[in-house]
Amino acid sequence: MNQREFYISISKEQLSGLPTVVFPGQITVVDTVEAANEALSVLRKESVVGFDTETKPSFRKGQSNSVALIQVSTLDRCYLFRLKKLGFIDELREFIEDSSVKKIGLSLHDDFHVLHRGAEFNPDGFIDLQSLVKEYGISDISLQKIYGIIFNERISKSQRLSNWEAASLSDSQQSYASIDAWACLRIYNYLKRGLFDPDALPYKVHADMVES
Repeated sequence: MNQREFYISISKEQLSGLPTVVFPGQITVVDTVEAANEALSVLRKESVVGFDTETKPSFRKGQSNSVALIQVSTLDRCYLFRLKKLGFIDELREFIEDSSVKKIGLSLHDDFHVLHRGAEFNPDGFIDLQSLVKEYGISDISLQKIYGIIFNERISKSQRLSNWEAASLSDSQQSYASIDAWACLRIYNYLKRGLFDPDALPYKVHADMVES
């Protein structure tokens, strides 16, 4: 398919009117090596997981921070690896380099760029939703919009600029971080199972109207 007459795109107004999604699973904060090994032993048994990272925002020009949190989620549980307490341990590196477990994320180039500030690794087994959704005629590239199109729910971004290096993560932070990784996995599964029907959605727009 070289060119489409119509694409799927949701406006900010349509998105704002959707109900807010709530993470339905369990959340495990991982801040010790022992807990990390336990979590990774579970995750290695999965064929596909959701992946995301969080970094403490910097409000000073020229200043940047290292990744504070790596989130890896199944459909019913999300593990939050606190790198500021753990460090980038060998076991976590091995998981990220493991091609046998598919890891679904969004804008992965950005995640890897920041992660590489503090660690050397060769990511394998990753699938970026920004590329995948194009095959289904979805022109939006933000996780919030993609999720809204497919599931008619809105991912809240209220915690995006919070302090991910805080001594402890608030319940709101934990939920926000978990939803992002879990949503990537849920989108991937839905698309790959052939459940997406663009004709049933109110978000079809003519190709000429899609924002670049």
